[in-house]
Amino acid sequence: MVEYSFKKALNKRDLKILELIQGNAAITNVELARLVNLSPSATHGRVKRLEEEGYIERRLTVLSRDQRGFDMLCLILIRLKTHQIEQIKEFYESIEHLEEVLECYHITGEHDYVLKVAQRNHIELRTFVLEQLTPLPYIATVLTSLVLEEVKFTTALPLTTAKRAVKKE
Repeated sequence: MVEYSFKKALNKRDLKILELIQGNAAITNVELARLVNLSPSATHGRVKRLEEEGYIERRLTVLSRDQRGFDMLCLILIRLKTHQIEQIKEFYESIEHLEEVLECYHITGEHDYVLKVAQRNHIELRTFVLEQLTPLPYIATVLTSLVLEEVKFTTALPLTTAKRAVKKE
């Protein structure tokens, strides 16, 4: 039986801290404290609590794909031959070691997985698909689509919906 845990409501300052941190992972504690109108030590304590409670998983820097020459973004749909647990585990292990794969999702529908892959050019894409994906014995089909334009990209979660469950300080 799956148990679901629901997080307690966050107050306005906690939500503001989360908003500011996810917008700028490099923000200093002093600047964060100024923006949420708390002392630096109180702000640091709140951030630590939010980390301990699992609201903050990690802080990261997003590099420019274009500056690094990865201007070809692809979505690759994968269908497995079978859905036996051992083959799924092998697939996960294989994907985990492929640096080109930025994201991998298990999906519903006609295909089983979608990969978000960054490549420098069509030669690298061809090599990746033909030499690293299709030889995997548990893959039945590979369908590759090129992203023509990235309309929206964000790592920020919507906190406005969370504001409905805001508690008073």
